[in-house]
Amino acid sequence: MTDATTGAPGKQEEKERQKRLKYYSASQWTLIWWRFRRHRAAMVAGTILGLMALLGVFAEFVAPYGPTTRDTKYIDGAPQIPMFCDQNGCSATPFIHGVSTKRDPVTLRAISVPDPDKRVYVAFLASGEETRVLGFIPTTIHLFGLSDANAKLHLWGTDDLGRDVFSRTMYATRTSLSIGVLGVLISFVLALLIGGVAGYAGGMTDNVIQRVTEVVRVVPIIPLYMGLAAAMPKEWSTTQVYFAMTLILGLFGWPTLARRIRSQLLSIRSEDFVIAARLAGARPGRIIGQHMLPSFTSFIIVDLVISFPYMILSETALSFVGLGLRPPTVSWGVLLQQAQSVRVIEQTPWLFIPAVFVVVAVLAFTVIGDGLRDAADPYSEAQ
Repeated sequence: MTDATTGAPGKQEEKERQKRLKYYSASQWTLIWWRFRRHRAAMVAGTILGLMALLGVFAEFVAPYGPTTRDTKYIDGAPQIPMFCDQNGCSATPFIHGVSTKRDPVTLRAISVPDPDKRVYVAFLASGEETRVLGFIPTTIHLFGLSDANAKLHLWGTDDLGRDVFSRTMYATRTSLSIGVLGVLISFVLALLIGGVAGYAGGMTDNVIQRVTEVVRVVPIIPLYMGLAAAMPKEWSTTQVYFAMTLILGLFGWPTLARRIRSQLLSIRSEDFVIAARLAGARPGRIIGQHMLPSFTSFIIVDLVISFPYMILSETALSFVGLGLRPPTVSWGVLLQQAQSVRVIEQTPWLFIPAVFVVVAVLAFTVIGDGLRDAADPYSEAQ
């Protein structure tokens, strides 16, 4: 199509030409990003994971209280939902009702009940407990709180010790996600080293490494963790237990990815560009790192992302049954330990809220993995 007066290409044709030029001059990572952006579910999942990561990183600021702070006047308390209207009228500022303590006529236990005649207004950027954001920035400002310093807001209720479920979930999000990230990184480095050596060397070296890989794969995980949990000294700090748990998950999570890397390297070790690099005198480390691995890096990243939910589920399951992290450390699995009784299901169902975070995180990682797999397909169209 050309312009009728000048004979020059029309605007639409010029636009298509620029689009094709941009496509053919783009790098591999740019093409993958373009394809990934078209996967709306993956973009939504990425946004959700990014929000969860921010909540975890800035837990001291987002959470109004510390993970071990107790409110003895509101034990096993129900979630307090801020409102704008009640029987006394409406307000432009959200508020909750005050709390009064009464005696249960049947069990004679002290119970906390809302006082509809007392309003306590919600304040944003409120002053509260002194804490350190990111571990080194001291502050007393929190994202939200109450205007009355003597009252406490529990968005998701409290547990049997009066600890705020919302605050503990924010801290647990950071712990569980960081264990997943560090555990996957450890297993990824081991998989690159072991799988790379096996795939490049082949022969006897490959056979020996594969036998070791098979031994690691057939080790029964639950009995192993039971033994390791029992072997951890009781005097270890929560930080030491945290790093030990991360190291254990990483050390036993590499065989699957290592085998995939090995199979990819075996398939391309006889390609012309690899032989040319050998003839040019390149060392094995450079050949693997600079020539062989980049040829299927996108697929490695897909496998890496898909490994995150398995690592998170492993930590959650082990902590849930008492073989992983232990209090006062908070993780999703540790929080769910409190939700193992029928009494919790009947009386305090809000203690299951951390399970929602586990499900959402696992689904988000799975959807992102699907999106990356589609984006890494070289036969997909890019826009």
